[in-house]
Amino acid sequence: MSTPTDTQPSWGTDYVRTIAPYVGGRPISEVAREYGLAPDTIVKLASNENPLGMSPLARQAVLDALSEAPRYPDNDAWELRQALAAHLGVPPEWVLLGHGSSDILEMAARALLAEGDSCVYSQYGFLVYALAVQQAGARHIVVPARDYGHDLDAMLAAIAPDTRLVYVANPNNPTGTLLQPAQVADFVARVPRDVVVLLDEAYVEYLEPEQRTDSVALLREHPNLIVSRTFSKAYGLAGLRIGYAAAQPALAGLLNRVRSAFNTSGVAQAAALAALRDTAFLQRTVELNRAGMRQLEAGFAALALSYVPSHGNFVLLRAGDDAQAGARVAAALLQRGVIARPVANYGLGPWLRISVGTEGENARCLDALRAVLA
Repeated sequence: MSTPTDTQPSWGTDYVRTIAPYVGGRPISEVAREYGLAPDTIVKLASNENPLGMSPLARQAVLDALSEAPRYPDNDAWELRQALAAHLGVPPEWVLLGHGSSDILEMAARALLAEGDSCVYSQYGFLVYALAVQQAGARHIVVPARDYGHDLDAMLAAIAPDTRLVYVANPNNPTGTLLQPAQVADFVARVPRDVVVLLDEAYVEYLEPEQRTDSVALLREHPNLIVSRTFSKAYGLAGLRIGYAAAQPALAGLLNRVRSAFNTSGVAQAAALAALRDTAFLQRTVELNRAGMRQLEAGFAALALSYVPSHGNFVLLRAGDDAQAGARVAAALLQRGVIARPVANYGLGPWLRISVGTEGENARCLDALRAVLA
């Protein structure tokens, strides 16, 4: 029988053991316990969630779907895939589901990468890209950012003979930068056909129509393209974990081979279907975000704080000049009941990411920042 002093075996591979687990924004309940605060007095602006919550239609759909919770969901999510296909204007066999779009990002890595392969992505790109590549044991090619966003020419030049996958986020998280439609189209056209491009559009609903890449048109033209989106942000279903992607059948079928069985619940499918239909709620969300972004930007300007102009539902704010500034200011905000997101794990130690909330939540955040920085 083993004892605590026995030498334990080294489980797993070297590249899995070196992974730093993903750390999300701190939940309200945890902050309430740690700081002795009432949960209903805490403002969470750390995880880019919808401050309006979910659509009333989606909420009712969740309640209605609970009666089927004892049964396994539709593994193929037939009804939701039909609706998404109509929404995008593509055949249903082009659409696949994930438990959040991060699941799609990881599926792509599992399906396309192995030891000896490489993946290209940008500095300050979404952290899940690095985690997915590391899990596959592939080589990271991290291209230095330009103005906190993607340098597409440099990313194209960085593609190596062993590159199998390229991640591009538009808008980018956590910096909020945006690539113009012509830039994206030119990049995808120039990538070799044996290299897959995953265009991560988790925040696309917040863009003005003229800012949006016609990614569906690019899908029809390029069989090596995957476009991923999510219901976690503008649709307000972060806790239900559901996202989707579209690709031509050969690539969609490949990802489906590595998709976990029953990877989206029946409750999440029902909520997503209802949320997709509630265009009025989506419009309210977008309008609230635009007003909130203006409010935060005006507040940062009044405090003489630097920030990166954002096209998502969050702002990257410079909290100070030293590498601990973001964490230090985030900790001080927590004491005042405001949860923001330090981003030192992205190599952005002086910075803090703040999600757009309601008018009152934004005001609380700005008041707390004013007190902390004073």
